Amino acid sequence: MTEHPAVGILVYHQVGDFKTMRRHRANYCDRRRFTRQMALLARLGYRVLDLDTALDCLAGAQAAPTRAVVLTFDDGYENFAQQALPVLQDHGFPATVYAISGWLGRRAEWFAAEPGRPIPDLMSAQRLREVHAAGITIGSHTASHTRLHRASRLVLRQELRDSKAALEDILGDEVRHLSYPYNSFDRATVHAAARAGYASATTCLRGLATVADHPLALPRLAISFGDRLLAYWWRLLLGPKAAPALVEWRRHLADEPGHFRPLDADPGYGDPESSQDALPAKERDQGPMPST
Repeated sequence: MTEHPAVGILVYHQVGDFKTMRRHRANYCDRRRFTRQMALLARLGYRVLDLDTALDCLAGAQAAPTRAVVLTFDDGYENFAQQALPVLQDHGFPATVYAISGWLGRRAEWFAAEPGRPIPDLMSAQRLREVHAAGITIGSHTASHTRLHRASRLVLRQELRDSKAALEDILGDEVRHLSYPYNSFDRATVHAAARAGYASATTCLRGLATVADHPLALPRLAISFGDRLLAYWWRLLLGPKAAPALVEWRRHLADEPGHFRPLDADPGYGDPESSQDALPAKERDQGPMPST
């Protein structure tokens, strides 16, 4: 167990058989590589936590394993049920799938914006119930997969509350977790997520989740199409340095209610001098910078 918990929240999208991907690589994971990645976690003794347990560890409510990861899957693709779930069940690994309540049983038509890109199927409500019954946590990816930081207050409230209510009605269970589509969020989004009753929200800000983070702005580690097993292991072993936008968000949200621990109480986390990343804070990679 560790005194200063750090949890690697891994983010996947699709798992299956794909041709070699040159673009949007974080949207795809070859099923054979996924199988090897899960076997590696088991072989190296990683504790795969569900999100609720990870939150308890970060909040100090229970001791955190030295090697801890969380598995998350955005969008709710049908190939999760067909390709990823059997592998997870083989190892007894929990996971969270973030579903888009207004797109259940449809095709992911936003892929059509790029001609020639295959358009995958999304899980139906019945399939979502089956996956949930198999022990998978279901979270919200909003009602319509929109960019939340551009939404009006009314639309923002509808996207967060309506999707939560719709998924809870389908599952007959509480939906506690949210993922921001396109990594699109700002401080108003965080406030709206809190008012909607979410216990956590994940981003695509790059880094390990620590006590320096707010539970409604958790960083993750994206797993990409071309990740070799050695690179996967190295990423788990060391973890990336916190990206500049993540460092800024940690400082910006340090005084928000519900924080795991204020930054000034734990100066070892979120130090901008420790960051080796020099990438610009582009929205598609880092999310919008904090705004009040």
